[in-house]
Amino acid sequence: MLIRNKLYKQISIFSICILLLLAGCSFSGNSKSTSVSSETNTTVKPIAGGELTYALATAPDTLDPHVSGFAVATRVIKSIFESLVYLSKDNTVEPWLATEWEISEDQKSYTFKLRKDVTFHDGSKFNAKVVKYNFDRIFNPKTKAATAATYMEKIKSIEILDDYTVKINLSEPSATFLNLLAHSNLSMISQEAAEKYGDQFGTHPVGSGPFKFVELKENDSIILEKNKNYHGGYPFAEHDGPAYLDKLIFKIIPEEATRIGSLQSGQVDAVEAVPPQNVVSIKGNKNFNLLKPETGGLPYTLFINQTNAPWNDVKARQALRSAIDVETILKTLYLGTYNRAWSALAPSTFGYNNSFENKDFYDVKKANQLFDELGWKRNSDDGFRTKDGKTLTLRIVNDAINREKRQDISLMVQQQLKEVGVKVEIITTSDANSILKDPNAYDLRGNSRIAIDPDDLRLFYHSQKTWDKGGFSIPWLKDKEIDALLEKAAIENDKEKRAELYKQVQQKIIDQAVIIPIYVFPYTVATTSKLQGLKFDSVGYPLFYDVSFKK
Repeated sequence: MLIRNKLYKQISIFSICILLLLAGCSFSGNSKSTSVSSETNTTVKPIAGGELTYALATAPDTLDPHVSGFAVATRVIKSIFESLVYLSKDNTVEPWLATEWEISEDQKSYTFKLRKDVTFHDGSKFNAKVVKYNFDRIFNPKTKAATAATYMEKIKSIEILDDYTVKINLSEPSATFLNLLAHSNLSMISQEAAEKYGDQFGTHPVGSGPFKFVELKENDSIILEKNKNYHGGYPFAEHDGPAYLDKLIFKIIPEEATRIGSLQSGQVDAVEAVPPQNVVSIKGNKNFNLLKPETGGLPYTLFINQTNAPWNDVKARQALRSAIDVETILKTLYLGTYNRAWSALAPSTFGYNNSFENKDFYDVKKANQLFDELGWKRNSDDGFRTKDGKTLTLRIVNDAINREKRQDISLMVQQQLKEVGVKVEIITTSDANSILKDPNAYDLRGNSRIAIDPDDLRLFYHSQKTWDKGGFSIPWLKDKEIDALLEKAAIENDKEKRAELYKQVQQKIIDQAVIIPIYVFPYTVATTSKLQGLKFDSVGYPLFYDVSFKK
């Protein structure tokens, strides 16, 4: 019998600090700090009280953790809700609402012991019955919890053994189950509140975390307040009991200049997504701290749709890749503040293949040669290539909001491809999902994903994970070898073998020119220098539990 046991204990603040020093973890998880952070300046004793106003670049889609698909929503959700487990800095699964667990010999059953002192914000109790309800809700099609249900698709049944013991049975062994259980999409919500509010739960969220929901003003603000009865045991915490802050306010400010101006004028205390042009000035200003954890998962990538001609031909995709100057895009738009992506995974993610680093495919001469070989000849009238009376055209899907200058990337790609005779049509929409469900409606789409496990590659590259089947396969890739590697990696418990499988997947994706990696997103946050204790979890989400203000 394999046993995982790590009970929560009441540990003094002094002991926790010593442990943190020994572990060397100012930033949690795989996050990498490339600049001064408030964690490096915690000599001032935290003082309880105060309100923190934190500016978000976009509005969350919903505050229902089971349903949300936006990273920005998770930045709010992690303060309201808690999960059974969490992922530590070394990719080790640690207890949270579960205190310990046993894994059966056949690796198909997990028995979890639960905390007995947890109460939701509405006064209802957390127990085994609630855990089962949460999973039942996730699998209910009416909930529309597509990502959460996909993560937990191997669950066969759930048994309540007693009030605080639950057994989860899988259909087959899984190397990803425990890791994915730490995902915020698997947060535990109040059963009473979910039944009360139904499909409106996302605007009336009730969890058990250190902050509780107060008010939501659409596209304006989200207000949380301290949970005075918080049970403690928050991940990566340096204290126990309630959070220091009395109130946590998320302000929605999409405009970059307005967001930075709000920090400089003191209207907000912290801002996310600091524009590259402001990074240097803020970093050199003693009145502010700049924090820059690197996010894990899938970097911002241009996915090439495999469905439509000529992009269903690997030679055409190679030509396209050779025509796009990624280095110039990064230098022009991000002024050296964003690191270049080289593969389908971010460097901080388990299984990352670093063999592609510094191998630049940009080669205009080769691009022209490949297009010529495919029979696409230059038109003397407008310079675009034609074949059989058709113009060589690439359709790019853009979001309506220019988040992280992604619209600008498309414009630069448009200009670069014009140089090799490819006509680019940019489709800008506020509902990209409806377009992505139709494989014939587009040719290129940029996207990224914050993820705690490389299994998210399966959602984007497995042939059965297309948009019409609840997946996120933007390239509509159909490759049996990649499918087999992803399926094998999902059940491989040997870490070295599992990492090698994911490296092979990345190799095949690059060899087939399925994608053009662009940048690894640095979640750049600027705060007033009076703020201390802001941390980030294993994939770069902010944690506000230890935050306080200096006098």
